[in-house]
Amino acid sequence: MLRIDQISYAIAGTPLFEGASATIPDGHKVGLVGRNGSGKTTLFRLIRGELTLDGGAIILPPRARIGGVAQEAPASGDSLLNTVLAADTERAALMAEAEGAPAPDRMAEIQTRLTDIDAWSAEARASTILRGLGFDTAQQTRPCSDFSGGWRMRVALAGVLFARPDLLLLDEPTNYLDLEGALWLESYLARYPHTVIIISHDRGLLNRAVGSILHLENRQLALYGGGYDTFARTRAAARAVAEAEARKADARRAHLQAFVDRFRAKASKARQAQSRVKMLEKMTPITLPQEAAQHAFTFPAPEELSPPIVAMEGVKVGYDGRAVLSRLNLRIDQDDRIALLGRNGEGKSTLSKLLAERLAPIAGRVTRASKLRVGYFAQHQVDELHLDESPLQHLQRERPGEGQAKLRARLAGFGLMAEQAETPVAKLSGGQKARLSLLLATLEGPHLLILDEPTNHLDIESREALVEALTAYSGAVVLVSHDMHLLGLVADRLWLVSGGSVTPWEEDLEAYRRFLLTAPDDDTAPARAPQPKPQAIPQTTRKVLESDLRKAEARLEKLAEMRAKLDEKLADPALYEPARARDLAAWQAKYAELETATERAETLWLEAQERLDATP
Repeated sequence: MLRIDQISYAIAGTPLFEGASATIPDGHKVGLVGRNGSGKTTLFRLIRGELTLDGGAIILPPRARIGGVAQEAPASGDSLLNTVLAADTERAALMAEAEGAPAPDRMAEIQTRLTDIDAWSAEARASTILRGLGFDTAQQTRPCSDFSGGWRMRVALAGVLFARPDLLLLDEPTNYLDLEGALWLESYLARYPHTVIIISHDRGLLNRAVGSILHLENRQLALYGGGYDTFARTRAAARAVAEAEARKADARRAHLQAFVDRFRAKASKARQAQSRVKMLEKMTPITLPQEAAQHAFTFPAPEELSPPIVAMEGVKVGYDGRAVLSRLNLRIDQDDRIALLGRNGEGKSTLSKLLAERLAPIAGRVTRASKLRVGYFAQHQVDELHLDESPLQHLQRERPGEGQAKLRARLAGFGLMAEQAETPVAKLSGGQKARLSLLLATLEGPHLLILDEPTNHLDIESREALVEALTAYSGAVVLVSHDMHLLGLVADRLWLVSGGSVTPWEEDLEAYRRFLLTAPDDDTAPARAPQPKPQAIPQTTRKVLESDLRKAEARLEKLAEMRAKLDEKLADPALYEPARARDLAAWQAKYAELETATERAETLWLEAQERLDATP
């Protein structure tokens, strides 16, 4: 059980918590929500003991393990699989100690503990988690340094999930995931055996993966049962009741004040007037629940063009002459709202770049309306902002002839008010940077707006505002997002990018979700893992391959030792007595898991040997 007892904490004199309390029972899945800057991430740091409370206490069970994703992703030469395995520090330490041939009594203790923590199935579990987050078997053997920062963050997430801490703290875990990875994480967390607290702005995740919402507001914590939609309805009802009570209180206060004002000077009514004054003093104002400011997005309206605004005939597109997508026969009209579906690596970003004219077709014909303007928000668009410049300076570069009043009005239309207008981008929040990028992408009033993961840094209220803006927008929208709530409210057409082509998905998003969750989870499924950046891939040497082979051989030797121990255990006649049927079933299950791990290790050894043999 996690107990937060009357905690207080302030930063630079500004209180974030004042006597806040909450109790979270073991095994509960909780979504932590609240306005940006209210202190959600700070609460995580307080729970981990990284910050010292000003008052109160945070109480956890003795020896409880707390886990979360590190701020920096691993970039070592270790393989993805070994990096994830190393995240379980207890298992790694026990395995290392066992290799040192300790005394027989200690070896028995080690083997018993390894059994207790499911060490025999570790590789299979780690591999399953990596596959769920988008890495196939081949990529699991590559070093972490082969992959970009976003993909290494997935490895860091895989590591903490594999370690299975007693209290799992996740801060925006879907920001580095695609739709498929986000859905897999939802399913995984629903089955997670320990307590989970998630900071997230993904409404779907907060509805499906958690059973309670912990709300941080006015420096207090309140725990609500149910997912986010239930919480939102409860909050709306509470606000309606509070508003009604506030109106009644205001009317009562006005009536008392009028009596006092009228009769205070009259001696015959002085006592009654004084009584009303005391009643007024005792009346506590009713405070309404805070509602996060709805910073609306204001997209400029483009003029209407004759349909279609984009048409493709037999188009092939890719990189360096190698086709990623072929046989594209597509049409986009100005009133279309299209969501691109498909596993990572299938070509959604490639299609987006083709539509945005950032990638030329290899073959075929693309016809565009003569006056077509395209706005493009890429997944990492915020990284292209000038950190030393203010939002106002960004706009002045794009609109040198416009006055400051007009430029500031444009910024205000995207929720960047006077204070943020002249703040260097480096000091803006992630959501504010995303708003600036969206403003720049839509500045010209595009007829076609392409959005690739636009919500990664937006809070729930901003996402709802984005939905409203896109609904009112009179141009076409092509959307890539892991936020199914956003897709469901905006998109009216679904395109599946898969197998080197793009075809309409005739069913709805819920059917696509079921399809993903029931699809075969093996390496024969459509590719999901990233293509490593060419410049980041080190030259493979014979020395590295020989090291891989030695590691594979060592792994097989260790599994053989484990098999010998299990064989000895299963050879004990006492284990087969009727009273120990449950123990027997447990040991047999361990043996089956060891067999699976051994088969996988043998496959990896064969692959390592083949790669070495193929190297001159």
